[in-house]
Amino acid sequence: MQTARLISLIALAASAALAGCSTTASVTKPAEGGGPSTAESRHAVDASYQETLDRLYAGTPGSRELVAKARGVLVFPRVISAGLVVGGAYGEGQLREHGHVEGYYRTTTGSVGWQIGAQSRALVFLFMSEDALQRFKAGHGWSGGVDASVAVLTVGANGALDASASQAPTVAFVLTNAGLMAGATLEGTKVTRIDE
Repeated sequence: MQTARLISLIALAASAALAGCSTTASVTKPAEGGGPSTAESRHAVDASYQETLDRLYAGTPGSRELVAKARGVLVFPRVISAGLVVGGAYGEGQLREHGHVEGYYRTTTGSVGWQIGAQSRALVFLFMSEDALQRFKAGHGWSGGVDASVAVLTVGANGALDASASQAPTVAFVLTNAGLMAGATLEGTKVTRIDE
């Protein structure tokens, strides 16, 4: 059941991304029984939110201070990517403002290219200014490479965060089980609000 649901969500993500749909339009949910925004999935996101941040803090010096300065923090604890030739990724996350839950979001990515298997990663978006946060919320979402500039943070050879990138209005961390993902990009990634 979970595998079938994952496959349908990946197919939906891939087709949406490849079609170039706007982030202001809501992504159509899969048929009854496969809907992604169930109470159970929200509970899983709630339970994993802080765990994901703790993992970020443990492996990335300076990240705790950056998160503390952010006006809003959007965490996708588990974004699953899968595919063979046409692939996609899907995950659900939660946006908190000043420590309070503001809403739930989904992320989708489609890709074409030789890829086999499935993998999981976590995404953490930090809205460093009130203006960046309000523009994201007013637009009901975001599309990597189209709507906004998001600096993907990396750790330099000295073990410190890239100082110039951390000054951007919106920054993001891409985490794997091994830590920050090297050479990560958010091109083709779409983030949309899950309507209540």
